[in-house]
Amino acid sequence: MMQGVELVEAYRTGELSPVEATQASLEAIEEFDDQVNAFVLVDAEGALAAAKESEARWHSGEPLGPTDGVPISVKDALWTRGWPTLRGSTLIDESQPWDEDAPCVARLRESGAVILGKTTTPEYSWKGVTDSFRYGVTGNPWDPSKTSGGSSGGSATAVGLGMGAWSIGTDGGGSVRIPAAFTGTVALKPTYGLIPLFPPSAFGTLSHVGPMTRTVRDNAAMLDVVTGFDARDWSALPTPGRSFLDGLDDGVAGLRVAYSRNLGFGKNDPEVEAAVDAAVGVLAAAGAVVTEVDPGFADPVEVFNVLWFSGAAKVLQAYGDAVDDRVDPGLRRSAAAGAQYTASDFLDATAARMELGLLMGRFHLDYDVLVTPTLPLAAFPVGQDVPDGSASPEWTSWTPYTYAFNLTQQPALSVPCGFTSARLPVGLQVVGPRHADALVLRVGQAYQAATDWHLRTPTLAAR
Repeated sequence: MMQGVELVEAYRTGELSPVEATQASLEAIEEFDDQVNAFVLVDAEGALAAAKESEARWHSGEPLGPTDGVPISVKDALWTRGWPTLRGSTLIDESQPWDEDAPCVARLRESGAVILGKTTTPEYSWKGVTDSFRYGVTGNPWDPSKTSGGSSGGSATAVGLGMGAWSIGTDGGGSVRIPAAFTGTVALKPTYGLIPLFPPSAFGTLSHVGPMTRTVRDNAAMLDVVTGFDARDWSALPTPGRSFLDGLDDGVAGLRVAYSRNLGFGKNDPEVEAAVDAAVGVLAAAGAVVTEVDPGFADPVEVFNVLWFSGAAKVLQAYGDAVDDRVDPGLRRSAAAGAQYTASDFLDATAARMELGLLMGRFHLDYDVLVTPTLPLAAFPVGQDVPDGSASPEWTSWTPYTYAFNLTQQPALSVPCGFTSARLPVGLQVVGPRHADALVLRVGQAYQAATDWHLRTPTLAAR
């Protein structure tokens, strides 16, 4: 599977055309999607037409941008002009006009990217696995009977199986990083506001947009495209002044890396912990100064829940009371809890969130990055919100290392760092201070330069 940066170089030299790359992506969708359910919409005719236009631009030496002709997909939580955005829900009217792109989709389209279709998400992206009444369950490229994770599970599975080189997802509590860890792919939750979002999420400023790829280099290249300023997002950051590819290969020699196995409150599967320990050893061997240390905060899950459940309540509020049999029971449960919170509860949670941000800001005065497992476990069976034996029905019970950094709005990257004995991927999370997205990518690139986990072929594709 050629990656996006490789495809663009092949277009430049004439070794490959965007039409050939798009045809290969569509063939992968045809071969694998019945087994994993990654897509809710595929527009083969439109994609091939766009690829032919890209091919003509490359032949004339006038590509629209550095990603012209790269086949991509879009999570079905982001607006796409001409296609419905149904968010995995039976409540949304498909017949309404769909005449506007989300900012990231607009930037990708303007750059000449070939949009193949839209990928699966749980209802309103509310949980850490991908299944819904509307579209069913999404499986894992390494074992379709296991979950892809979520809520950007369709995007991760699509990228993992070569059903497009890139995808764009959203992350409100881990939703690009969770599926990246479970599928052996790469995903970045950038600094909040770096990728503009419109319309705004019901989950407020917890929700980020993030690039999903097979390699860190591709992630940086995609980030260059989707970070363009968009006035529709009042919290959007200015367009970066330099490429995220600049300095990507500068390595980690001398960087101060804090390693926390469990943030002081998680509990890992031994095989996951061994893989992450080994990954940290790779960074140390590359010259990083590694210190084992916890950041020093207690599990902020209750703070997160106030904000997350309030968002769930807001999602369902618009539909009235008669939706019980049409809505995921877990989403209904979360919304019912959220409806009980007061404005004072919300402001208290916001204050606790700011305290956590202050703590992490000070922590990063001493450490350039923090590394942790992305998740404490490998993928579990599809159709379950939580693994077997869980003491809690909440998806946050098994994702203790992701949602804290939505609260703090820091960049957090997941890269594959090994496998369990059952041949299921393990993820390494790299967290940096706000606005240090380039540094986080640089650490991930240094790790991938020294390892080959990201080059492994998923079991489904190897058959």
